[in-house]
Amino acid sequence: MGVEDIRKKMRAIPGMDILLTQDWAAPWIERLGREAVKRVFNAELTALRRRILAGENEPGEGFPERVKALCLSSLTAADKENLRRVINATGVVIHTNLGRSLLAEEAVAAMTRTARGYSNLEYDLKKGARGQRNALIEDLLCAQTGAEAALVVNNNAGAVLLCLSALARNTEVIVSRGELVEIGGSFRVPDIMAFSGARLVETGTTNRTHLEDYANAITENTSMLLKVHPSNFRIEGFTLAPERRDLAKLAQDHGLLFMEDAGSGLLVEGETLGLQGETSVRACLEQGADIVTFSGDKMLGGPQIGAVVGKKAVVDRLRKYPILRTLRVDKITLAAFEATLRLYSRGALDEIPTTAMLRLSQETLKQRAESLAGKLQAQVSAKIEVIPVEDAVGGGSYPERPLSGWGVAVSGHPAGGAGHLQALLRELDVPVLCGAREDALIIHVRTLRDGDSETLAEALSHLGGEARYDTEH
Repeated sequence: MGVEDIRKKMRAIPGMDILLTQDWAAPWIERLGREAVKRVFNAELTALRRRILAGENEPGEGFPERVKALCLSSLTAADKENLRRVINATGVVIHTNLGRSLLAEEAVAAMTRTARGYSNLEYDLKKGARGQRNALIEDLLCAQTGAEAALVVNNNAGAVLLCLSALARNTEVIVSRGELVEIGGSFRVPDIMAFSGARLVETGTTNRTHLEDYANAITENTSMLLKVHPSNFRIEGFTLAPERRDLAKLAQDHGLLFMEDAGSGLLVEGETLGLQGETSVRACLEQGADIVTFSGDKMLGGPQIGAVVGKKAVVDRLRKYPILRTLRVDKITLAAFEATLRLYSRGALDEIPTTAMLRLSQETLKQRAESLAGKLQAQVSAKIEVIPVEDAVGGGSYPERPLSGWGVAVSGHPAGGAGHLQALLRELDVPVLCGAREDALIIHVRTLRDGDSETLAEALSHLGGEARYDTEH
């Protein structure tokens, strides 16, 4: 292609000033703003020039309309909210990529009330003077965990960093090699410890650590024994770890702190949620931990928050540490967390979406799957089957231990196989995320919310056209 041909084709591309004056562009400028529209147009014009230079898009009859169509498509995409509601049909309850725990209606209402007006975030109404935001939730946290004192920060990683930096900076902290975990997002215990200024001392082996290993690692520079929840992995088989009570006594005998990162933050015993082998925060403290950190947005079922509970003398040291201000929690999160804790106080676990989903019985799940299957069979041109499935707690909270559940398999859909259906469902105004097995779309009912079944049935019906599935073909 000669230079003159290139120039001719480039001249056929409308300029920015022309596009901005088009009648069809005016509503978008009003809706999105002139600069935002210019960014969209510039991206499309740049891509168009590249395609023309590569010989992929030749100007000709109807070219202005093609440019208009491209711009309108990009403007429509730009108008969609980046953070959007999705339907979770994966069966993963605490889905990290989908925002983890859903908030209870009471928590949502508390957030709305707090957002709409002024609040006593840092004002003591009794004294008529400046107050502390942590005081708003401290008594509730202590009541639920049995702790002497408590405070909260932005997330559990921040809580661990705060504790190590404030309590163990420039000293040695002993950790079992089997607990030197990496959590999603490259949060590594050795790295966070180095960043805090504490010096890591590894003890034991990956699968077996004895109490004597901790004892032999203690020196005059040791300040803390640290126990870490395995989070998203589990070692099975020939394993050993000291009991908390024994670690606590060892720490006490040597004048050390015993800290535990409990990870998910169970405020009730695991058996209450149908989870075996998980220890509540209260039990960690009762068994001797001086201080425990945990998340609010995992099995606790609240907003993203990091809680620190334990002995008053230890928590008071944290209150005075300068880094605390950089990790503090905003009023909206505090409102949601307080409301969630009040639900725990009433024992209203089924009003908290996360705990409610974990507690669902097999009978209830199967009934929900059968109900969804009935809706799909009435509307969708496909083979519909109710099947047993494996769900998951998610969020690194209960690794390698699936939850038995029920779901619906969709196969023989006229729109295509499972992979194609998954892609189409992700493109909806309310995207749907499903599983797949042997080229069948798998809908896990445990994580569906009110109204999701109807939305799914309608979406799969529209994707499938009018033809009915014929079981004989």
